[in-house]
Amino acid sequence: MTEVELKSGGPASRPLSPHLQIYRPTLTMTMSIVHRITGAALYGGTLLLAWFLISAASGPGAFAAASHVVSSFFGKLVLFGFTWALFHHLLGGVRHLIWDLGYGLDDPEREWLAWATLIGGIALTLLVWVCVALRA
Repeated sequence: MTEVELKSGGPASRPLSPHLQIYRPTLTMTMSIVHRITGAALYGGTLLLAWFLISAASGPGAFAAASHVVSSFFGKLVLFGFTWALFHHLLGGVRHLIWDLGYGLDDPEREWLAWATLIGGIALTLLVWVCVALRA
């Protein structure tokens, strides 16, 4: 049996997790962290979307105010970030589904899926915004 370094000072001592002191950051680790961050960001973006839809149902004055905020530079920047977070989180979920099915867990496939998540999220975001710009 190996010795385990225990955290002292409390009644319930437990092993210390090696976390970032031992592991060097990898793309897969970074994508996992970004997946969690985008998931949290989607909550805020969904609240903004709900605010916009409620303002549309509330009347012309409320909708004009919401439209002014959304069409500003800052509003478009937030919408762009929300779009990227949505696609990145979606593709991260697909990546995790592939892993849950038992595929893509080996080294080259795992890194390829991480790159596909990163590039795919950026590409889909740009595609949506280019289509919107061409339509306007």
